[in-house]
Amino acid sequence: MDIGVVIKKYRKEAGMTQEEMANRLGVTTPAVNKWENSNSNGTGCSR
Repeated sequence: MDIGVVIKKYRKEAGMTQEEMANRLGVTTPAVNKWENSNSNGTGCSR
C-alpha cells in the first residue's frame, strides 16, 4: 500500500482536513497534499 493512501486514510478517519493536519504537524497544507498524492516522501528530498 502506498504511504500517501495510508496518510489520507488515517487523516480522514480522524475527521481532519489537510489544513487541520498540516497545522497539527507544523507543516504547510501543500506538504500534506504532496504526501497524500505521493509527490514527496516527507524528508525534503524528492524521490
